[in-house]
Amino acid sequence: MLEKITNTFSDIVRSVSGKSTITEKNIEETVEQIKMALLEADVNLRVVRRFVNATIEEAKGEKVLRAVDPGQQFVKIIHDRIVKLLGDSKVDLQLKGPDTQSVILLLGLQGAGKTTAAHKLAARLEKNGRKTLLVACDLVRPAAVEQLKQLGSKINVPVYFEEGATPADAVKVAKNGLSYAKKNGIDTVIVDTAGRLQIDEDMMAELVDVKKAVDPVETILVADSMTGQNAVEIAKSFDEQLGLTGVILTKFDSDARGGAALSLKSITEKPILFIGTGEKTEDFEPFHPDRIASRILGMGDIVSLVEKAQEKVDVEEAERMAAKMARNEFTLDDMLAQFENMNKMGSLSSIMDMIPGLAGQIDPSKIDMDGMKHQKAIIQSMTKKERANHLIIGPARRKRIAQGSGTSVAEVNKLIKQFEKTKLTMKKLTKNKGLQGKLMQQLGGMACGKNPFGGMGGFPGGFGF
Repeated sequence: MLEKITNTFSDIVRSVSGKSTITEKNIEETVEQIKMALLEADVNLRVVRRFVNATIEEAKGEKVLRAVDPGQQFVKIIHDRIVKLLGDSKVDLQLKGPDTQSVILLLGLQGAGKTTAAHKLAARLEKNGRKTLLVACDLVRPAAVEQLKQLGSKINVPVYFEEGATPADAVKVAKNGLSYAKKNGIDTVIVDTAGRLQIDEDMMAELVDVKKAVDPVETILVADSMTGQNAVEIAKSFDEQLGLTGVILTKFDSDARGGAALSLKSITEKPILFIGTGEKTEDFEPFHPDRIASRILGMGDIVSLVEKAQEKVDVEEAERMAAKMARNEFTLDDMLAQFENMNKMGSLSSIMDMIPGLAGQIDPSKIDMDGMKHQKAIIQSMTKKERANHLIIGPARRKRIAQGSGTSVAEVNKLIKQFEKTKLTMKKLTKNKGLQGKLMQQLGGMACGKNPFGGMGGFPGGFGF
């Protein structure tokens, strides 16, 4: 996520935060680096100029130059300025009460991920207690209606559509969708509208008519974060004719340079409400400017990581697992369960973005995700008795397991050895608070290419850093 700009800003933060004195020359040199990083990230030139001027003005004040810890003060100014660029604070959807119908109108160009975003938003609202309906009003793109039907079925959310409807029927379908929702006691309606490859008068006229027909509480643009400044220009065009209330940025997990996120709020005055961070339904997060700013600066985002863990990992199961580790009863079945929990949390690279010191420091292409798949296959090829007691797995069994999992005996041996080390490490961790602290301190060592788990039993997932 925003790897290039994160790498640059991480280097800047490291060089500045350790300085015992800050001079005007330090400030000017650092701000020049920041300016180049923002321009390379495709941030709007007007936004860059504002950012640079405001940062220099504040950083040259006596508060920083004569502070007890001027380096940290300067870093805080940079952080706060990035937060301001991104929108100051998180903005929530302004939905009506559950007894009154709320309509969310989604707009966007073709290819931005509007239909996918519609189902992700519906899933989030359902999780928060809203009863949701998806309305298929994209009658231009081939198979758009069928795609929405499949996505709705995947999350058990009803989809209103009309067989044989043509682009000229968009307003009628939207109105009928609202009527269907009222009859069925549905309080939130998400209308997926038609896009084009580029903005044109016909599309805008259709969207204006649909908006008048449904009277939405939220009119949200779905934009592709990979388009950089173009996303800002698209947002301006939609806002001028339709009056946007917010933006959803898709493909935020890509190698997008960050120009869209860092320019949108300043130029359009419209908040970023959500970001799409992957292909799965759950890869959809509320946009927290302060947390994203911390990620960009390489400071991680522990709050989001904890929230993600709380959502995906069963607390009682985690407590049972901890107790088993303390009693030295951790088995290969438990190791398999840990792999599954990690999968629920999302990609390993997205998790690393949230850990202080790791964000942007490890090339995602060098993370051996296939290694974990092979390890899962090896464990799944074992019998229940073998998973419960790895000591019975002799040479003949190892050969059978390798054949059954499509791996080699050497890989089976490696997994079992790693499991034994992990089991020993976990037992020590549950009983030694000092060791836990040491492990957390060593997490920062990965930024320097070290594996913090290397001398302590190996990383449980075996990702091969």
